[in-house]
Amino acid sequence: MQADSGTRRLTAAAILENVTTASRFVVQLHDATRLRLQMGGMLRSWAVPKGPSLDPAVRRLAVPVEDHSLSAGDFEGVHEGQSRGSGAVIIWDEGSADIVHDKPGHLSFVLHGRKLSGGFALTRTGERRWILVKVRDEHARPGSDIAAQCPASVRSGKTWQELKE
Repeated sequence: MQADSGTRRLTAAAILENVTTASRFVVQLHDATRLRLQMGGMLRSWAVPKGPSLDPAVRRLAVPVEDHSLSAGDFEGVHEGQSRGSGAVIIWDEGSADIVHDKPGHLSFVLHGRKLSGGFALTRTGERRWILVKVRDEHARPGSDIAAQCPASVRSGKTWQELKE
């Protein structure tokens, strides 16, 4: 660990010393944002209404949603005949994920994506309420809003609104 203006900052190497599982992650965006982490043979999923943040001071609500098959994490396109939402889904970010701690009520992980990198943590604050935070590390960007600054897919370069047109 290294000090930074009186606060503790972790390096990715220090976080990775405790890695228990390597897997993948995907953030799919439609009229909602879904963070999906591969855990076992499925994608464990959370709705993150405002999208993830690279600012460690920002706490994002994360609500557990239905887990998905691994193949669902590869979908980008338009679901025809959807009864709710637009049916358009983009892959906002994707990459590998290292699960550092997976304990009841707390999950910490390191992401290696094109937009999201470094340590993150999910902490349960209620029965169906979690908080997603960015760990203070070399990938943190205080004051940034990555979701607003980079709204397009890492695969097609389109936003979900453009994809549905």
